[in-house]
Amino acid sequence: MEAVRRNTELGLLTIAIAVTVGGYVLAGLGDNASIPADLAVFLVVVVVLFLGAHLATRLLAPAAAATLLPLAALLNGIGYVMIARLAASDRVPDDLPGLQATWTAIGVTAYVLTLLVFRRLRSLERYRYTIALGGILLLLVPLVPGIGREINGARIWASVGPINFQPGEFAKRALAVFLAAYLTEKRELLAAATMRIGPLHVPEPRHFAPLLAAWGTSLVVMVAQKDLGSSLLFLMLFVVVLWVGTERIAFLLVGLVLFAIGAVVAWSQFSHVQDRVDAWLDPWADRAGSGYQIIEATFAFSAGGLTGTGLGLGSPDRVPEVETDFIYAAIGEELGLVGATALLICYLLLIGAGLRVAVRARGPFQTLLATGLTALVGLQ
Repeated sequence: MEAVRRNTELGLLTIAIAVTVGGYVLAGLGDNASIPADLAVFLVVVVVLFLGAHLATRLLAPAAAATLLPLAALLNGIGYVMIARLAASDRVPDDLPGLQATWTAIGVTAYVLTLLVFRRLRSLERYRYTIALGGILLLLVPLVPGIGREINGARIWASVGPINFQPGEFAKRALAVFLAAYLTEKRELLAAATMRIGPLHVPEPRHFAPLLAAWGTSLVVMVAQKDLGSSLLFLMLFVVVLWVGTERIAFLLVGLVLFAIGAVVAWSQFSHVQDRVDAWLDPWADRAGSGYQIIEATFAFSAGGLTGTGLGLGSPDRVPEVETDFIYAAIGEELGLVGATALLICYLLLIGAGLRVAVRARGPFQTLLATGLTALVGLQ
């Protein structure tokens, strides 16, 4: 059975590599009617990276799901092709493809190291408080003078030399590990809800306090950084893992109410959130200002139609910030509704594979951890 999974993974990974390399060639042909000069180097790098990840999975995690790595490789490959294609325009920095390739290599290396170091996931349970503290410290990094950077109203970036990254992305995983480990130990006590406040039955405060402390501290830090999207994401991660761990629908309902309240408070208290909501509701009200990006993205999707203009044949560089927040508009223009929908399906398959891992996990900690990590991808 394990050999069948790995062979299936290898076949799917080969398809993902073929799509990536084919897209790279088409983008080059669309840009300047010539095959990219570095095609051979690109092919070797892609094959080495992803086949290396496959071999690590085959040796270190032979029972792993067969679709996770190919889907991640395909999404990464499409992202790189679009970045390389956008770098051909004057509006997008030329060094972005190199940075994207560097982060791909770092990601694959981190993947292999994770398989090597965490051979038994249960060992993470013993260090849940240390991991939670590490996650909170990571959230504080962007607030450190000289390291943190504020971009577009949110101070969520850290710069170390030429490397820019968001420490909060690592903190999300750390909090997911802590929630899974804590609920594995306390889920029955939290589910019992022996304390009564009016008509509500709630858990004992001493059992609930560590969860609230971890989430509350993270929330305060992210609000201080004006990273309101991640603060709401953390809330839903907390709620989903708590709901799955205790099997009490009340936690989910209360969480949804708190999410709605948090969204309204964020909108009412922060001007840049109000600007984004206003631009989303009616971009034509300020078509030369805050609504310009959304309008140009809408035109890009319209130009793409059903099957797209073709890689390298569109004009996605007309959309501001197209290489970051609005890269989906570039995909929609050049790959059309078919390609844009296929990309969403890849994400849905990735989420489904993660939930399938959670259902088939051998213990409660593994189930909750798989649920939490999948929720981070799905909710975001």
